[in-house]
Amino acid sequence: MPSVVWQGVRVAAFGAGLLLGAAVIPHLARADTLEWALIQAYKNNPQINSQRAAVRSADENVPQALSGYRPRISLSGSAGEQYLDTFSKTGVASAPYSSTYGATGITSYGVTGTQTLLNGFQTANRTRQAESQVSAARETLRLTEHTVLLSAVSAYMNLIRDAAILELQRRNVEVLAEQLRQTRDRFNVGEVTRTDVAQAESRLAGGRATMLSAESNYVTSRSSYRQIIGVEAGKLAPASPVDRFSPKTLPSAIDLGRGYHPSVTVAMFNIDAALLQVKIAEGSLYPTLSLQANAQQTNGSATNLGVLQTSSATITGQLSVPIYQGGAEYSLIRQAKETLGQRRLDLDTAREQAQQTVVQSWGQLEAAKAQIQATEAQVAAAEIALNGVREEARVGQRTTLDVLNAQQELVSARVALVTAQHDRVVASFTLLASVGRLSPAVLGLKIPTYDPRVHYQQVRDSWIGVRTPDGR
Repeated sequence: MPSVVWQGVRVAAFGAGLLLGAAVIPHLARADTLEWALIQAYKNNPQINSQRAAVRSADENVPQALSGYRPRISLSGSAGEQYLDTFSKTGVASAPYSSTYGATGITSYGVTGTQTLLNGFQTANRTRQAESQVSAARETLRLTEHTVLLSAVSAYMNLIRDAAILELQRRNVEVLAEQLRQTRDRFNVGEVTRTDVAQAESRLAGGRATMLSAESNYVTSRSSYRQIIGVEAGKLAPASPVDRFSPKTLPSAIDLGRGYHPSVTVAMFNIDAALLQVKIAEGSLYPTLSLQANAQQTNGSATNLGVLQTSSATITGQLSVPIYQGGAEYSLIRQAKETLGQRRLDLDTAREQAQQTVVQSWGQLEAAKAQIQATEAQVAAAEIALNGVREEARVGQRTTLDVLNAQQELVSARVALVTAQHDRVVASFTLLASVGRLSPAVLGLKIPTYDPRVHYQQVRDSWIGVRTPDGR
């Protein structure tokens, strides 16, 4: 096979270096980095923004629970017109009966205040439960951030991989087309048979089909990138693994995952909330004590036309001791205890799942490292084999099919290397996520991170107002 074909194969190798760079859109000079893509996903991804809103909603449970410590004040008023006609004895012999009739307007207004003094510690337990729910919501947000950032890494690396594979397949088609042209020239001078031409045509058709499939994968990856990152993909710069942020040994990674992964910490806070729910339910069996103050003024009277105004004020203490309320309170206590048991089992499940994910991620990372070494050796060997087959074909010791097969093996080896390099980077981020450390702070992303404590402090001690801190 003439040397021009081999030169074409050498050009095809250019697109195989995944971590050496991949030109996604050649006309853009500036390359988008993985760090930049993660920042865009952190700012724009709707899943993260939705969970942030869920955390802010959970914050409101705390002032709702604290309201049990505060007085309840209400105003009341009424107005009306009343007609009164009375006929009564006077006790006077000369005029034993008297009659009074007439219409009068009656207005009444007052204020009532109620303060709970004792309620079986339900208010205190509800407040602590609400705080546990806030903590669980924050950990759920951390889990969402892990999921979105890992998806962003996968989308970024998938696009680089598919762009490199597409470039490889395009170059391969060019080489196969050149191979077919030269095979036809050799057939015209009688050096090869029609079979050799047919084999070259078949391999070119297969290469084009593979290229179209690679192009479809590339378009799909661009779409996924746009969905997760939130912006269109530009020219993507190479990415590197993040092994430096991960534990150095598998046992330490397992310990970190079992104790720090967001799914585990969410389960821990859910146990706290369930335990406090048991105490809240038990609080319904305790006495309640409340103090009520009432002040009221009435203009006119519904019973006496001579009364012009009446004012009153009362302070009342009310003690209620539950004896039997139909049994519902006991059922609620039993139900809360069963839920508590379920939450404890959920924690065991979360820890086991976290450990399984860590071990799996660790294995995938080690396998990816080994695959890179193996595929690099495979590429080197395939290059030597193709060179040898080409030289042997020139002296008639190899057929056109042998050359085509050797070339296909080289392309397959380079595709395997691209895939292994992709898996190496993604696996390092996956391991980091499995131990609960895939966060902007750990990665050193240059972006202000969302602090859920700010909104919590803004609303925790708010007594009145319907506008949210952001102005809605």
